[in-house]
Amino acid sequence: MQSIYARIEQLIKSSGMTKKAFGERLSISAGNLGDWRRGKSTPSTHKLIEIAAFFSVSLDWLMTGKEWQPESVKEAGNRYFFEDSRQLNCQNDELSAEEQAFVREYLEFVAYRRERKASDEGPGGTST
Repeated sequence: MQSIYARIEQLIKSSGMTKKAFGERLSISAGNLGDWRRGKSTPSTHKLIEIAAFFSVSLDWLMTGKEWQPESVKEAGNRYFFEDSRQLNCQNDELSAEEQAFVREYLEFVAYRRERKASDEGPGGTST
C-alpha cells in the first residue's frame, strides 16, 4: 500500500513544484517532510486537510489512496470502525494501525471544532 507521504510526493511532482516550494507555500519544514518520508511521523489532520485542498484532491484519497464510494457506506447502528469486528464497512480493506490512529485523531479534531464553534457562538447561537 502506498503511504500518505508517497501520495503527497506524487502530487508535488505532478504539479511541477519542488518540495522546497511546496513546503514554503504550506508552511511545512524540510524536517517535517523528511520525517513523513521516513515514516517517523505523519502529517496532522489539519495539515492533511490543507494539502488536500491545496491540490484539489479528496481527503479520502490522500489518506487511503482510494476515492470514497458511497455505495460501500452502510449504517450500522452506534458502532464505529474499530469496535467488535475492528473493521466495519471500510471498503473491505483492513486499516493499518497508523491509519486507525489518524482516523481517531481526525474524529477528535472534529469534536474539538464543534466544541469550539459552540463556545464561539455563545448562548442562543449568536457569536460573542
